Amino acid sequence: MALRDGQMVLGVFFNHTGHHVASWRHPEACVDAGVNFKHYVELAQTAERGKFHFLFFADWLATREATDTTLSRSAQYTAHFEPLTLLGGLAAVTEQIGLICTCTTSYNEPFHIARKIASLDHMSGGRMGWNVVTSSFKAEAYNFGREKHFDHEDRYARAREFVDVVKGLWDSWDDDAFPRDRESGLYLDPQKKHQLNHEGANFKVRGPLNVPRPPQGHPVIVQAGASDTGRELAAATAEVVFTSPLDVAAGKAFYDDVKGRMAKYGRDPSEMKILPGLNAIVAATDEEANAKAEYLQSLIHPEVGREILSMVLEGADLSTCDLDGPLPDLDPMPEGGTPRGVIAMARRENLTIRQLYLRLAGARGKRSTQGSVTRVADEMEEWFRAGACDGFILQPAYLPGSLNDVVELLVPELQRRGLFQTEYEGTTLREHLGLARPKSRWA
Repeated sequence: MALRDGQMVLGVFFNHTGHHVASWRHPEACVDAGVNFKHYVELAQTAERGKFHFLFFADWLATREATDTTLSRSAQYTAHFEPLTLLGGLAAVTEQIGLICTCTTSYNEPFHIARKIASLDHMSGGRMGWNVVTSSFKAEAYNFGREKHFDHEDRYARAREFVDVVKGLWDSWDDDAFPRDRESGLYLDPQKKHQLNHEGANFKVRGPLNVPRPPQGHPVIVQAGASDTGRELAAATAEVVFTSPLDVAAGKAFYDDVKGRMAKYGRDPSEMKILPGLNAIVAATDEEANAKAEYLQSLIHPEVGREILSMVLEGADLSTCDLDGPLPDLDPMPEGGTPRGVIAMARRENLTIRQLYLRLAGARGKRSTQGSVTRVADEMEEWFRAGACDGFILQPAYLPGSLNDVVELLVPELQRRGLFQTEYEGTTLREHLGLARPKSRWA
């Protein structure tokens, strides 16, 4: 098999104090990160200095449900900014880096999402992306008058229609619909306005959107589902896929499968970037990196570790399990690709519950690695050259320290190898990613 050439895409996923479950306890972490805007300004500007293609923020529409012991000892999923609001602020203090955040299709309306993301695309000069999710936390349903989520298949059918409606609303106006000509008195051309008049199984939306067509035409569509239904949604709609394989073989299998599905939707594989999550703890030497990782592991309370593992396994009840015993058989079996990959790893390596949560503590189901900058760069290059990914979404263990290490140590090494950009090659997120600007459906 021929090894690929070219450069990788790198995004960075910010999670308040960091992705390690005990990151908030690290003395160099920003302990009030979830509500500290200056903290996010520093992170965004550091990532832009490192030439990352984009920032990424997740979101959940509920406070996590956990025991008092776990809730009192964890900073995860409890108190943090709403990401669209946060990105509006970060757009004003950055100039080039892309801005991506999560908005669920289960508990929003297409008009709301189309309007908000189009507005931010204008405000940022064309740097917005939308991570399409269908919601997975049970508690989210309770905040929207439901006792449980939509069924899995129904959630994805709703999501596909939702994305189609949003794209249609972004095409409400032709690119040149607003001449704003003072001399002639013509502000807009009514012939270049289009009503969507969508009527489907889940939505009835007339339009038009009351925001001009976004600078990118369509802001970049991101998706993270790994189930078979999620892969179909990605093949049909996604331009960036955030994924979670734990080894090169699994990454290559996912990459080939999802890109292999694109042709039936009239899409070319080059129209999608597949990016695994990666928590990389780097230092000048292996010994120094290992010491950093071991210190973070020492800060984990066992009950927090158990609950995080339960969350990764889509709410599996592990409360009565021996931490030093094996993972029990789960009924029902989780649907998503991440939990199934974690279960397979536990069975394959005969891991106890404690060993498993320690393995997942750095990135909650995504791959973690540690070592010298050379060792980590070698691993990333292996994945990229083998065609297991188009790059990575890095998940710093604690913030700002782990991000600083990546920008100061890892990025220069990747640039030295010709694997990563030294300057931005455009002004919009689409240009950063090498993605074409979509034509309007009315063109």
